[in-house]
Amino acid sequence: MRRRDERGGSSIPALAVLVLLGVVATVGILGNEKHPPVDLTTLTASTTATTIATAPLDGEPYAGTTGLVVHPRTEAALYSGPDADAFGKIGPTQFGPTWLPVVEQTDGWVRVLLPSKPNRSTGWLRDEDLDRATSSYLIRVHTSSRKLELFLNNKSLGSWKAGVGAQKTPTPPGRTFLLGSIIDHKRSASPIVLPLGAHSPTLDTFGGGPGTVAIHGWPDPQVFGAAISAGCVRVPRTALAHLQKVPLGTLVLIDSK
Repeated sequence: MRRRDERGGSSIPALAVLVLLGVVATVGILGNEKHPPVDLTTLTASTTATTIATAPLDGEPYAGTTGLVVHPRTEAALYSGPDADAFGKIGPTQFGPTWLPVVEQTDGWVRVLLPSKPNRSTGWLRDEDLDRATSSYLIRVHTSSRKLELFLNNKSLGSWKAGVGAQKTPTPPGRTFLLGSIIDHKRSASPIVLPLGAHSPTLDTFGGGPGTVAIHGWPDPQVFGAAISAGCVRVPRTALAHLQKVPLGTLVLIDSK
């Protein structure tokens, strides 16, 4: 049965109106769904203990950043590019809260450095459900001159001789970040350990762990200024006291200078 409008003309059949409204509503729902769902249970978590071979590598491994760092509030998918396929996931905790340096950003997306192998791994995160902060610190490690420098707002807070990786177990070059801050009094050599988001290029495991590179102290001062470690960066107590104040996610630049 057809309805008539006020001008006497035939209107759209009532059933057709309902069908049309249903289509519009469905389109509206689909249009409001920004991103298709991702099954996180099928994805490998990016941690110091994992390798994700499909992660895109950092194309500017010695460049600085704006200091922007992000923290995923919940487990989040990692993508190979904006609106591309998901290849992994990142959780809100590693050695404490997960804070990652942003190396690139575009509308709705940020690209971050990752803690998983291979070194220089990156991934894109949707710019939602992320906490943001800024670190004004920068840590520089020079493996040839065997020195560590700490900066705040581009001003030097100190420079110290450091023990770096030996020839067969080098400290990996490139940009990485401060992943955690640990105090473990069972570790007699250095109770304070600052894990980085980098790994030994020659050791798959070390000391029962996955070969994660860290900055830490050492009881024998003769190691400072020597290429002697398994890849970690050994620094004096005074340096470590300053480094403990550096927020997680802070950029660490390791070069061969």
